[in-house]
Amino acid sequence: MASLRDIRATFLDYFAKNEHEVVSSSPLVPQNDPTLLFTNAGMVQFKNVFTGQETRGIPRAVSSQKCVRAGGKHNDLDNVGYTARHHTFFEMLGNFSFGDYFKERAIHHAWELVTKEFGLPADKLLVTVYSEDDEARQLWKKIAGLTDDKIISISTSDNFWSMGDTGPCGPCSEIFFDHGEDIWGGPPGSPEEDGDRFIEIWNLVFMQFEQQGPDQRVDLPKPSIDTGMGLERIAAILQGKHNNYDVDLFANLIRAGEEALGVKAEGDALGSHRVIADHLRSTCFLMADGVTPSNEGRGYVLRRIMRRAMRHAHLLGASEPVMWKLVPALEREMGDAYPELGRARALIEDTLKVEEERFQRTLGRGISLLDEATAGLTEGDALPGETAFKLYDTYGFPLDLTQDALRAKGMTVDEAGFNTAMEKQRADARAAKFSSGEVAPDAVWFAVRDKAGASEFLGYEGTSESGKLLAIVSDGAEAGALGEGQSGELVFDRTPFYGESGGQAGDTGVITFENGAVFRVEDTQKRAGELHAHVGVMEKGEVVTGDTARLDVDASKRTETKSNHSATHLLHAALRDILGAHVTQKGSYVGPDRLRFDFSHNGAVTAKEIAALEAQVNAVVRQNASVSTREMAPEAAIEAGAMALFGEKYGDRVRVLAMGRGLEDSDKAYSVELCGGTHVERTGDIALFKIVGESAVSAGVRRIEALTGEAARQYMDQQIGYGRAAAEALKVPAADLEARVLSLQEERKKLERQLSEAKKQLAMGGGGSAPAGPEDIAGTAFIGRVVEGVGGKDLRGLIDEAKASMGSGIAAFIGVNDGKAALAVGVTDDLKDRFSAVDLVRAGSAAVGGKGGGGRPDFAQAGGPDGSKADEGLAAIRAAVAG
Repeated sequence: MASLRDIRATFLDYFAKNEHEVVSSSPLVPQNDPTLLFTNAGMVQFKNVFTGQETRGIPRAVSSQKCVRAGGKHNDLDNVGYTARHHTFFEMLGNFSFGDYFKERAIHHAWELVTKEFGLPADKLLVTVYSEDDEARQLWKKIAGLTDDKIISISTSDNFWSMGDTGPCGPCSEIFFDHGEDIWGGPPGSPEEDGDRFIEIWNLVFMQFEQQGPDQRVDLPKPSIDTGMGLERIAAILQGKHNNYDVDLFANLIRAGEEALGVKAEGDALGSHRVIADHLRSTCFLMADGVTPSNEGRGYVLRRIMRRAMRHAHLLGASEPVMWKLVPALEREMGDAYPELGRARALIEDTLKVEEERFQRTLGRGISLLDEATAGLTEGDALPGETAFKLYDTYGFPLDLTQDALRAKGMTVDEAGFNTAMEKQRADARAAKFSSGEVAPDAVWFAVRDKAGASEFLGYEGTSESGKLLAIVSDGAEAGALGEGQSGELVFDRTPFYGESGGQAGDTGVITFENGAVFRVEDTQKRAGELHAHVGVMEKGEVVTGDTARLDVDASKRTETKSNHSATHLLHAALRDILGAHVTQKGSYVGPDRLRFDFSHNGAVTAKEIAALEAQVNAVVRQNASVSTREMAPEAAIEAGAMALFGEKYGDRVRVLAMGRGLEDSDKAYSVELCGGTHVERTGDIALFKIVGESAVSAGVRRIEALTGEAARQYMDQQIGYGRAAAEALKVPAADLEARVLSLQEERKKLERQLSEAKKQLAMGGGGSAPAGPEDIAGTAFIGRVVEGVGGKDLRGLIDEAKASMGSGIAAFIGVNDGKAALAVGVTDDLKDRFSAVDLVRAGSAAVGGKGGGGRPDFAQAGGPDGSKADEGLAAIRAAVAG
């Protein structure tokens, strides 16, 4: 059996014998492309050579390139350990021509290498070409002797490669290996292409153009070749494996993991061992190329990968650092090809040991908090994105670790919600720095908190306050000053601005300094758990730390936000009363414009239930009851009946919010919850509550969107206006609108039935009740028609009617609608032994560009994209009947 290192050597040696210079792998940190987080393909180091900006002095090259895909456009991190072929680190074998040879030589080398050097059987291979690249198709026929059915045309970007929105590009041709019909899947371009039967092993890019803009593509100075073959993927095929993790390199790394952890790689432990083996490679190679763990950019991605592996080691029972113990095994496997592993071994081992010790301290607390957050969730539920972000932002628990922990319980994370929360925290400068991987620098905020202490929030009592500027953070780092036009985040000792938390949006407003400087607050965020960071831009003047200012919240937006927040508490209580005690909050958003409330419930909330919810909440609103808050110990509050939600970090003392009077027992509060947000003083301040949307979020989680106050009134006015306009258009009183619409719907259904029947009659022979007589094909009665404007669902009736009229025979109808063809074939029972409707419909489908068809011997259907060839499809069916 050829080892992975042997396969790598065979590839490099083959091209070296064919006058290619063997070029060492470039570092994982791109040296000529600031837009990339990591080197993710073999051609990255040659990018400027292809565009003509750089000259290497060599016409041909071959390499085995180290690649990492764990961030940005190419991000395979979350799939690792759960699929057969995803890795964070992999080696890309590639041969390159810089204006020397082009398609013919590239195809010759590829075919000779895979069939002669690697010995793959030709009958197990097929290729794809770009649909417009007829030259490549003819070359595959000439060089490899492939027939047309082994050369698949692909019209999508799958077979037109580009580096990005700009840069080198061109058509490509992929080589696929067929694992056999006992494995599910179809060839590329088929509906079953995502199966595992046909696996891509090599991509040949014929680089002919440079994309200079959305609509500007120019010829390259010299057409070139760029190919890429995943070493792990071809090794699996050559070693007779179907899973990359079964090849010799991974088998040896997993064996080392088994010895270090004392746990066999089988059952539930197998996936964890695979994650550890894969992530060991990426972490070690990244550190060997100079990346160190941090909370920003490439260092942040490295730390994510490390921590994911370390968590899987923890799942396997590791109570002390173990990753560093596996470094020697990796060096034994790959150190001869990549000597940088040996040079950096001491640094790699020390870094892994320190990081794992630190992470084990974080992990215990994070798991405890995650267990608390998911206590009310069941299999199929989704953890709210805001909660996942809180785990990350406050406690350093990365999203992928949360996802991994939940996956074992059959749960997911509202990733869109997490990303929304993440984006709100990113400064514009940091977001633009890399294509991905940048996150808020937590270390900065913890340092600010340690130096300045916690912010004192005074916003419960009012919307204006004076404060002293303690810290400025701009462009991801602390700054001593902030000048006019600059963006940043300001931290004061006291503030009335509410920092986003518990689903409530952060306040906006204006900060006016004593020196006349003005800072516009666009958002307020909580950093490091206890800091209120005022996010915005310096509109006038300059400030330095130590300056004093007047902080004024936008009072109108705060009022609207309070109304929406208090309404979510009333909605929560109403949901539990009307739908049942199983309802618990799964996430929320409260801003000045609207409210959103996610909750656990199986099945949609009916219109009747929505009406009951609105009625109950508005009943409490009309009570105009005072809203009370008091502080107490969390345990005492919960014992007193307050609902605790994982949206707030509860300390030694909590705020208990009581709203309204019970509708059946007025001596009890209608709603009692723990909440640190801002709220109305009386329920009547909400004025009006209106539900405007109900939808599914995930399995077992529903979402209600609603409005309050003036926004709710305007919405209702708008809806009334729509109804009035519709009534006027239909010339009926508004009270009769519903009945009129129902009447029109019935009329439309009747007309559609009549139209369908008329089309059938026309198809059967000109509008009469009896169909046109059948023709005779080799002694068999046959009725065939092409019918315009008839869809596939109506063809069955035509077939049944035609069969009944013949008694014995074959009927075929092709309906043409919107340029596409729908085919149906019927065979009477007495002829089923001689003819199969499935075979006949497939013959017709092929003629109209379709692929296959299905059904029974007496009735089958198919489709095709080219309705203009319907007559040809009918002719093909006739020919098949004639034999």
